[in-house]
Amino acid sequence: MQRKGDMRVTAVLVAFNRRELLGEALDALAAQSRPVDRLVVVDNASTDGSTEVAEAKLSEWGERARLIKLEKNTGGAGGFAVGIAAAVVDEETDWVWVMDDDTVPSPDALAGALGAHERYRASGPDDLAVMGSRVIWTDGADHPMNTPKSKIRAAAAERERAAAVGAMEIRSISFVSAFLRAARVRELGLPLADYFLWNDDFEYSARLLRGARGIFTPDSVVTHKTAKRGSSDADPGPRFFFEVRNKLWVFRRSDALYGWEKFLYFGASVRRWIRTFRASSDRAQLRDCLQRGWREGTRTNPRSTRDVLRDTGVPVDVMVEIERLEKAERRS
Repeated sequence: MQRKGDMRVTAVLVAFNRRELLGEALDALAAQSRPVDRLVVVDNASTDGSTEVAEAKLSEWGERARLIKLEKNTGGAGGFAVGIAAAVVDEETDWVWVMDDDTVPSPDALAGALGAHERYRASGPDDLAVMGSRVIWTDGADHPMNTPKSKIRAAAAERERAAAVGAMEIRSISFVSAFLRAARVRELGLPLADYFLWNDDFEYSARLLRGARGIFTPDSVVTHKTAKRGSSDADPGPRFFFEVRNKLWVFRRSDALYGWEKFLYFGASVRRWIRTFRASSDRAQLRDCLQRGWREGTRTNPRSTRDVLRDTGVPVDVMVEIERLEKAERRS
C-alpha cells in the first residue's frame, strides 16, 4: 500500500530467453526494502520457458503485477516502449523504473534512488526527469558497459546541487536500472521501437533530459549479469549494424541532442567504431554491418512506434496509450 507522501513507482522489466536470470531479477524486485508499487513484465516472445517463470513469480504480486506476452520479439526498444506505456496507463505512477531481465537490484536499490530524489527536491525545484543507478558486475566492480558520464557543459550550480545529495548530473543513461519521471514520459512520448537494439536508451533518456535534470545516484545499486565484464565497444558481431544505423538516426532525426552535442557525439562514435574494428576478430562482418548500417541510417527514418508494434500482441489499452503518447510527442 502506498504511504502518504510517497512517490508511486512502477517497475518495468523486459524479458527474452533468460529464464534463470529473469527469476532472480523478479525475486530481487519482490525483496526491495521499499516495496515496488506496481510491476509490468514484458515477455518478448520467449521460447525458453521465461513466460512460465514470470507467471509463477507474478502470481505472488496479485493485482499489483501485469504480464504482457508479445507474439513477436520486438527487441529491447519495442519491449521498453510497451512496458513504459503500460506503466503510465496508471495515472498515479510518478516514476517508471526500467531494467532488462539480466539486471538484479540490490535490496535497497529503490529506496536509495527515492532517497536521492527526496534530498534533491528538498534543495530546490523538483525538476528531476531521470535518475540512474550504480551498475556493477558480478565481481562487485563498476560495469564498464553502464558507466555514467558527467553532463558536458553543466552549470556549476547544477554540478554542486547534484554533488550535495551524493549524486552526479547526467545527460543520458542506459536502461539498466533507469528511473523515468512519468510526467515527463506523458509529455514527450516513448522510446522508438524501430531501434530494436542499442541506442534506444541513449536517444530516449537524452530526449527526456533536454531542458530538464538528471542524476546518477550511487545509493541505488544493481548487478548487470552479462556473460562478460566488458564495455559496449567490445566486439559486437552482427549487432554492430544497430549501433551504426541507430546512432545515425539519432544524429539525423532526433531532437534529443543540441546541434553542438550531435557534433561532439558523432566524433566520439567514430572513435568508438575505430576501437571496435581494432579489437574485432571478424572485421569483414563489421565492415558489412557498417556499410548496411550507414546506408539505412542515412537513407531511412525510424517508423512510428505504433506501426512497429502493430500485430505483435500489444494489449488494446496499452496500444491506445502508445497512440496517445505519439501524439503528445509530435506536439512537443
